[in-house]
Amino acid sequence: MIAGHIALDKVDFWFQDEARIGQQNTTTRLWSKKGCRPRAVKQQQFDYAYLFGAACPATGETEALIVPHVDKNIMTQHLEQISEKTKPGRYAVVIMDGAGWHQASLVEGLKNVDIIKLPPYSPELNPIEQVWSWLRQHHLANRCFSGYDDIVDACSTAWNDFVSDAKRVTKMCSRDWLEVGKT
Repeated sequence: MIAGHIALDKVDFWFQDEARIGQQNTTTRLWSKKGCRPRAVKQQQFDYAYLFGAACPATGETEALIVPHVDKNIMTQHLEQISEKTKPGRYAVVIMDGAGWHQASLVEGLKNVDIIKLPPYSPELNPIEQVWSWLRQHHLANRCFSGYDDIVDACSTAWNDFVSDAKRVTKMCSRDWLEVGKT
């Protein structure tokens, strides 16, 4: 939890999650002429990348990490990114789900970051889930990837497009229930 000496007006809340992107990709609706049925290729290969993403709706700041697997070490790297992005004199509270690699001990070496876990089975409380939908809808769905490097390139392009508009980040990731310290 947040240390008692830290004023709430000095706290930045971040939402964090991971998404698996790969050759067993999402198929979504397609535009086509009326009366014809469009075709979308479904790959049978199994290359994947994991996109760790975090956003601070108050500032529009984001951090991402694309990796071949998930574990505590990678989660620690992602939290270190958030720590470095947090401005001096500010404190980051990272809101995340209860995945096995999301452990409170990961922030022990970080002086300006803490974790709050969401209740189980409540993805609707994490706006990053909407970011994943946006990335898939606009960049990643209905595609074939030649391999891991192609997946990483596509994830990078998609994330960079998403974060290119700070207003989009703020709008998509803001929640009324996160208005802390306002009366």
